[in-house]
Amino acid sequence: MTKPPLTLYLAAPRGFCAGVDRAIKIVEMALQKWGAPVYVRHEIVHNKFVVDALRDQGAVFVEELDDCPNDRPVIFSAHGVPKAIPAEAARREMIYVDATCPLVSKVHIEAERHHANGLQIVMIGHAGHPETVGTMGQLPDGEVLLVETEADVARLEVRDATRLAFVTQTTLSVDDTRGIVAALNARFPAIVGPHKEDICYATTNRQEAVKAMSDKIDAMLVVGAPNSSNSRRLVEVASKNGCDYAQLVQRATDIDWRAIEGIRTIGITAGASAPEVLVNEVVDALRDRFEVNLQVVETAQENVEFKVPRVLRVPA
Repeated sequence: MTKPPLTLYLAAPRGFCAGVDRAIKIVEMALQKWGAPVYVRHEIVHNKFVVDALRDQGAVFVEELDDCPNDRPVIFSAHGVPKAIPAEAARREMIYVDATCPLVSKVHIEAERHHANGLQIVMIGHAGHPETVGTMGQLPDGEVLLVETEADVARLEVRDATRLAFVTQTTLSVDDTRGIVAALNARFPAIVGPHKEDICYATTNRQEAVKAMSDKIDAMLVVGAPNSSNSRRLVEVASKNGCDYAQLVQRATDIDWRAIEGIRTIGITAGASAPEVLVNEVVDALRDRFEVNLQVVETAQENVEFKVPRVLRVPA
């Protein structure tokens, strides 16, 4: 039986960013240095396949520092943690390694600098997301106010409208934050923004690649986890830019074949915490059902690399 033709557009860049690559490397190097088990507070990155692979090597994933023994190393996830967490680890004389993405750390430093200058901070982010919790936890309660929508901006109660600054969760959509930033500037003309966009280069690059292919395709598959903020934003970006059907899939087995029945063009991308092996798995599943013509849509090249902490680069 002849397979139907399918033009498959593959986004570039896609998948792992430098911060995720560094975080995974930190866990692997910690296991090599100190042996198993090494504890990791919260998922190191939001991807089940990655977490399961590290668990198989001896990483133990926990939600709170209280779940870790004092005599084993603990690693803090790429999303960042409130200041109280490393302080408590130090108090317990634990070995700890901070795998916070340097771009998230940059936002932490910005928030602290504004606070030192007497400004109250507004954070654009998602309530409960580990990165938002970590950033808000850099400062005392009440010093960081969270907004998720333009409507939240209208309801904000601030200490002094002339003494404000804002920061942004790094994994949000550029388009979504634009309206919130405009609302903040309209209501609080004196508000201070970041010197450079907080939304990370990898988030922006992956979204731009999706935009570039959205008008060429009938459907978009985003490889990523349901708890991955940047992956969910890619689905939204595809839908908002003219793609009729966009689905988030963790593995090829999640593809809804009935939803893409009869299509002739499809796009594939992957969130910043999704490994390339899962992208290849999806491509192979499509090849099994279609005669695939593969085309790469490249909108940027990435050569960013972040060093791992020094404690992992010196012998035990």
